[in-house]
Amino acid sequence: MKKPFPPVYYADYLQLDKLLTSQLPKSDEYNDHAHDEMLFIIVHQAYELWFKQILHELDSVSSMFLKDDIDERNIGIAVARLRRITVIQKILIDQLGVIETMTPLDFLEFRDYLIPASGFQSYQFRLIENKLGLNTDSRVKFNDKNYYSLVSDEHQKMLIESQNTDSIYESIDKWLSRIPFLNTDEFNFWNYYKDAVGVTLENEKSIILNNPSLTDEKKAKQLEVFESTKENFEALLDEGKYNELRKNGHRRLSHRSMLAALFINLYRDEPILHLPYRLLTYLVDIDEHFTTWRYKHALMVHRIIGAKVGTGGSSGHQYLLQTAEKHKVFKDLFDLPTYLIPRSELPALPEEMKTELGFYYTATLKNKK
Repeated sequence: MKKPFPPVYYADYLQLDKLLTSQLPKSDEYNDHAHDEMLFIIVHQAYELWFKQILHELDSVSSMFLKDDIDERNIGIAVARLRRITVIQKILIDQLGVIETMTPLDFLEFRDYLIPASGFQSYQFRLIENKLGLNTDSRVKFNDKNYYSLVSDEHQKMLIESQNTDSIYESIDKWLSRIPFLNTDEFNFWNYYKDAVGVTLENEKSIILNNPSLTDEKKAKQLEVFESTKENFEALLDEGKYNELRKNGHRRLSHRSMLAALFINLYRDEPILHLPYRLLTYLVDIDEHFTTWRYKHALMVHRIIGAKVGTGGSSGHQYLLQTAEKHKVFKDLFDLPTYLIPRSELPALPEEMKTELGFYYTATLKNKK
């Protein structure tokens, strides 16, 4: 059978003539060739290509969650694409090792030619942050300016528009708030959970009080931590207290969404909840990988330029260290382990609910018996 498409040449398909002629060292432009500038350009171009792929995946996932009625088959697709992002992120982290083969003196040979260009001007990375759902108010200020102030007018427009579009975070919040199973007429999970938490907390307090290896001073300190943990549980189970935490910026997810995320984590082994659990896990992974990348990037910058000001005018590695700590998006999901209790203490779900949380084929077989 004759192939209906014309032949394609590898170099033409990848547009290698454009790609491989896009490295234009500034040092050569000034007749002052710096060997390592080629490496510097290629590494950063590779970053931007991977950023483009991450944006491609985020946009596809975002489109799946925009509707009120989400096709359950899309959850598996979303999980696969979020996983792909986490694998790409590992490459981004590893690429820092490549650029660290350039010594500080190597960088000084062409550094001044780059001013005021800076990685801070990577509008694609800022788009990733916005599309994930980084809170604009949480951003570390860059010389007391808006984060988009140092990019072109065209890129400023793109960034501002991305701020005004539902992010992955907002879409996930709405999706979680619609998840059923939290309560039924016959079974109020949270009443059982509250009792189980009470037992768990009493056990923890007993362990502290009866631990012979603890001095009175250490017992007092551990009891302070225990009281803080107890308050966290109380705030989770009291919608009024929880909403007060949201008002003060200590929580972002809605109360119902937080409860749904916890329920998914506690009963992750139920078939219908396994994919949602993996989805939430990959969101945390993405946050963690970007935090790791920012931190290692800060160390790399410190190693290359020391305490100097960055080419873009930032405080160099100090600015990057601050973003590593403050630019997390899914902090609430990171905090979920606070509220986990042992499987052995989880309330058993009613058979009817377990059937609904199981696979259709298995449930059908049970009904036939």
